[in-house]
Amino acid sequence: MPKAANLVFRNSHGELVDLPAVAATRLKSECGAVLDEAVRGGAVVITRHETPRAVLVSYEEFQALVRERAPSLNDLSAEYDVLLARLQTPAAKRGMAAAFDATPAELGRAAVKAARTLRKRR
Repeated sequence: MPKAANLVFRNSHGELVDLPAVAATRLKSECGAVLDEAVRGGAVVITRHETPRAVLVSYEEFQALVRERAPSLNDLSAEYDVLLARLQTPAAKRGMAAAFDATPAELGRAAVKAARTLRKRR
């Protein structure tokens, strides 16, 4: 594992910041001071035997991380609309009607055919 002194991260403002390292024992004895340090700097690395074990991030940094990872509702709505439009085509409607009207034997043959097609692609 990398030593704590080598850890750098890009904060919510896009700036590269060296993360200060804090020993776990200091965290136990000076929790408030370490928390203030994380809030001021955006984050601190919690180490144990000089090995990074965790990162304490400020609430502002946490919100920025969550925003970056979570797709927006508009993105999800647009993706849903595209998928729904594909399901509404005449060919898709015919395929669904055929699947619901198929006999068990026809479904079995179609499943075997689809499995063979997938195997060939790999």
